[in-house]
Amino acid sequence: MLKNYEIRKYQIPEEELKALVKEKREELVRQQMMIKEHKLPVFVLIEGWGAAGKGTLIGNLIKDLDPRFFSVITMKAPGEEELRKPFLWRYMETIPEAGKFVFLNSGWLNETAEDVINGRIDETTLEQRLGQLRTFDRQLKDNGYLVVKLFLQIPSEEQKQRLEKLGDEKDTKWRVADKDLRQVKKREKYEKVYDRILEATNTGYVPWNIVDAVDKKQALLQVLHLLTNQINQAVENFRVLPEILHKDYPLLKMPRLAQVPLDQEMTKEEYRIRLKELQKKLKKLHNKIYRKKIPVVIAYEGWDAAGKGGNIKRLTSALDPRGFEVHPIASPEPHEKSRHYLWRFYHRLPKDGHIAIFDRTWYGRVMVERLEGFCSENDWKRAYNEINEFEKELSDWGAIVLKFWVHIDKDTQLARFTERQNTPQKQWKITEEDWRNREKWDAYEEAVDEMIAKTSTENAPWFIIQSNNKYYARIQAIETVIAAIEERVGSV
Repeated sequence: MLKNYEIRKYQIPEEELKALVKEKREELVRQQMMIKEHKLPVFVLIEGWGAAGKGTLIGNLIKDLDPRFFSVITMKAPGEEELRKPFLWRYMETIPEAGKFVFLNSGWLNETAEDVINGRIDETTLEQRLGQLRTFDRQLKDNGYLVVKLFLQIPSEEQKQRLEKLGDEKDTKWRVADKDLRQVKKREKYEKVYDRILEATNTGYVPWNIVDAVDKKQALLQVLHLLTNQINQAVENFRVLPEILHKDYPLLKMPRLAQVPLDQEMTKEEYRIRLKELQKKLKKLHNKIYRKKIPVVIAYEGWDAAGKGGNIKRLTSALDPRGFEVHPIASPEPHEKSRHYLWRFYHRLPKDGHIAIFDRTWYGRVMVERLEGFCSENDWKRAYNEINEFEKELSDWGAIVLKFWVHIDKDTQLARFTERQNTPQKQWKITEEDWRNREKWDAYEEAVDEMIAKTSTENAPWFIIQSNNKYYARIQAIETVIAAIEERVGSV
């Protein structure tokens, strides 16, 4: 894309150029109110050569905008904490809320290029990352985002002259980074790597826009044209439903809930002996995954009163409290609801070597949101594939991903609800919503069967925890966690 890009000589007279820029700036200001009304989030990524004018361009774009409704984020090389998270984690963190702009000064293209050129990732990892970036773009678009990707192009000699000029002035010398100088020395190598990344992530749904940045005023006009046109198109197509994709993930054959036996028994004494043995083993394995920097993500879903809380408590009792976190997931807060539905789960991912346990999860999209009408049919039908993509990214990162459906039958739930309601110290555990959800048992069971069938993959399997007997369920869950970790790191 860069090699064949021709730098053009514009002939627009100065006064006409000023008038056109003024006109487009005024349009962008009007559009800011329009995207707020339509709750359209606009994510503008500005990449380009060192000294191509990214900062100047952003400054000119935001000049007349209301600062309450935009953010400018400069992405630097990832720090130690960021490197311990999945690659896309820090970019997902930056996505705008509905009705706002985010301008990203450099991002995943530059980071990926530096990783390739400095030998930090191999060919396999690069291909994996390019696939993740295409998925990231598509998921944002499908979930209502406008993503505008710009690359500021200048010739090699122009870049060299600009860097020399900046370096000659004591007040601007600080703006010349080592990587900018490396680009000049290794221009052909950088161009080849940039081209590969640009071409691999230049899609019909989120294309790259190459901007002629030799003349900064002309570049500003070009970008204002691009941005305002794409905002108009996005608003016009706001109600167009995205395609529902069905990618071929290796799925595990799973039974329907009605086929799962729930007659397992375990005495309290058997439970105590076995629990002590397993917690001792899990404690040692926790040290091992910390040393090997292997992240673990455990997702709990299940029927109300099935025993998720007690199950989690026995699991975490064996863990070093510095190395795990439990995330109880409730209805999304306003700032969470106004972003991609997976944002709040990315936000809570563990560092490598740590364990994140989710009490309720991203599967709310295909259960409660589906059945209570909190999202559209298109939204929840798309979500199966989006969730598989999310979990595949976690697996590619190196995480052990386990998903538990804590299962009881309808009579057991009724008995537990009644006990809670009649026991003063347990009454806080039962709500009107629990009784209301119980009335929809059959609809929920149908949704759960579909969810498990479509998202139990080899890299993120579902395990149905038989929980009519709570002792048996707790042992079953801990044994499953131990087996998954031992498969990765060996037994203790």
